[in-house]
Amino acid sequence: MMFTPDNVQIIGTEIAIRWNNGEESYIPCTRLRAASPSAEVRGEYDIFSQRYGGETMQNFSDVTVCFWEKVGNYALRFDFSDGHRTGLYSYDMLRELGQLSP
Repeated sequence: MMFTPDNVQIIGTEIAIRWNNGEESYIPCTRLRAASPSAEVRGEYDIFSQRYGGETMQNFSDVTVCFWEKVGNYALRFDFSDGHRTGLYSYDMLRELGQLSP
């Protein structure tokens, strides 16, 4: 069964997601920002596994989510208060992030 979000809300410094099976996930914005799957953050790899670009570890303690949008039937994209907005978070990734302890 594919889990999809029924409801997504920004609540203070967390993203709350209710899934189609009734479960809920609460993900701190700081965790979401640090885990961004974008090439801007993770870098890009060539065919020889050489990494190009990507951010070094940063402190995202003051970063919040300003806006979110659904992308197709598989992901959400978030606009963060630090201007970052390029990562697509698959539903599977969001469920994993929501299962980590605070």
